[in-house]
Amino acid sequence: MDNLDRWREAAQAVHWFKTPQKVLDDSEPPFYRWFPDGQTNACYNALDVHVAEGRGEQTALIYDSPVTDTRRRYTYTQLLDEVARFAGVLADHGVSRGDRVIVYMPMVPEALIAMLACARLGAVHSVVFGGFASNELAVRIDDATPKLIVSASCGVEPNRIVAYKPLLDAAIELAQHKPDTCVILQRPMQPAELIAGRDVDWTQEMADARAVPCTPVAANDPLYVLYTSGTTGQPKGVVRDTGGSIVALKWSMKAIYDVEPGDVYWAASDVGWVVGHSYIVYGPLFSGCTTVIYEGKPVGTPDPGAFWRVIEDYQVKVLFTAPTAFRAIKKEDPAGSYLEQYNVSSLRSLFLAGERCDPSTLAWAQQQLKVPVIDHWWQTETGWPICANCLGIEALPIVPGSPARPVPGYDVQVLDGNGEQVSAGEIGALVVKSPLPPGTFTTLWQAEERYQRAYFARYPGYYETGDAGYIDANGYVFVMARTDDVINVAGHRLSTGAMEEVLAEHPDVAECAVVGVADPMKGQLPLGLLVLNTGAKRATADVVRESLQLVRDKIGPVAAFKLCTVVERLPKTRSGKILRGTMRSIADGEPWKMPATIDDPVILDEITEALRTLGYAA
Repeated sequence: MDNLDRWREAAQAVHWFKTPQKVLDDSEPPFYRWFPDGQTNACYNALDVHVAEGRGEQTALIYDSPVTDTRRRYTYTQLLDEVARFAGVLADHGVSRGDRVIVYMPMVPEALIAMLACARLGAVHSVVFGGFASNELAVRIDDATPKLIVSASCGVEPNRIVAYKPLLDAAIELAQHKPDTCVILQRPMQPAELIAGRDVDWTQEMADARAVPCTPVAANDPLYVLYTSGTTGQPKGVVRDTGGSIVALKWSMKAIYDVEPGDVYWAASDVGWVVGHSYIVYGPLFSGCTTVIYEGKPVGTPDPGAFWRVIEDYQVKVLFTAPTAFRAIKKEDPAGSYLEQYNVSSLRSLFLAGERCDPSTLAWAQQQLKVPVIDHWWQTETGWPICANCLGIEALPIVPGSPARPVPGYDVQVLDGNGEQVSAGEIGALVVKSPLPPGTFTTLWQAEERYQRAYFARYPGYYETGDAGYIDANGYVFVMARTDDVINVAGHRLSTGAMEEVLAEHPDVAECAVVGVADPMKGQLPLGLLVLNTGAKRATADVVRESLQLVRDKIGPVAAFKLCTVVERLPKTRSGKILRGTMRSIADGEPWKMPATIDDPVILDEITEALRTLGYAA
């Protein structure tokens, strides 16, 4: 099918207040505009349309919080009522079409309600991951200039309560832009002091709120701004449009994940990340599915059986999570004994994304769950998958290490440093030929020149993903590393991801990371950090020796892999990405900045000590 015909057809499944006559405006590349003359509303497509079609009594949202021992269900009718009334609260505080609203919330239903209420009014939400440090939140307040902020008194972790309100107050103090109003959800675990004249209580505001209808918006009006880390330290505000997002996400739910209206779809992520936006909030609700908001962890709330319990309780059909979640479960329960306690027969497939899925984790998940385990690849910028095994179109053979082939609408290619296409199997920069499909980012907030420079300047006519990899003779894409994680050892370009794949095959290794460190003779050398399975009995020196030999056997002496040590844990972002770039800077003795998204800063002290034992981090 022709690309434009595909999206013209997909757009027919969407509710429009004004049906678009034009599919694509390509007059100002790289600023492509999908369905430019259409009018729609994301909240209407997520809620009102299902109630109008008679699905009002179906469960729309399940809230499961092991950390607070709470479970709640909302039907489509109930969720629509909550959203329409909270939109009334926002409107009464002066929020209207085009205004920005920052949402700084834990994993509670009110976060989703606030996002949809913004969309209902045509306001632009910008969700900031709950518990983000004050200075990072302040930077986003100054960039987005919100009229209003929605937050909560606290977040709840397995072993501590995170007070959000003092972080929010400090951020507003630091920021030059001051919001008019803050709506605060008071949680009983730790209520917050409200500031008179600025702060209002969510529950009190909702008590006598009026429900408001949807505001029709232009298809190219922004639905949201989501900040992703920038290399300059200034975060990039990824802008997602309204019409393209509805069309692409609704299409993807059937085409990629093979779910139907009424199916229970669970993305075990956070609303603060792009996965949460696309596949906790918008995608499942556009498709009439039941979505799950889970306030817990894969292990420790209370044990490695947490995910299996949720699947059994709610008859989850599709689970989508990060490989790091499954590595955590595998580390704590390598034999899969907790899984035996639950009936997970409702599960039809597991999708993994967020970081490369090493073949050993994929194999473990397949062996335990006995369903297709689909690694798929996408980014905050794209908003939905670039490459995937599209179960709703045609289930392809699963090839470990590959997210399969490009999803229809994406033309993925591999280019060398001169912008020339490379041969099959040769590593280069992974790029996508313009135009990107609907639902991808249309610009960066208040930074059009940066959008062009950062993503489209190096390879004119292509979107630069920042990832390196290759495409094999069968058209399967292999994403091996971020471009700057392809290391140059004595003139040989080697993928750190390929070495991690080999190390992960060791039976005692739960997870690992390989970074390239500076070497005066060879330019760079690979350095491996290993985390062992809980309860591993072997001496660490033996595991290290065997791991070094594994790489030598599988990749060869060309890898010059001689630096390896065991660590307790790896530094990660809260979404599960390993902070390889930061570890490389520490090893090389270069200046580095504490990443805003780091889960636990103390881990970097542990890594620094481990690197010193190998003669690095001087």
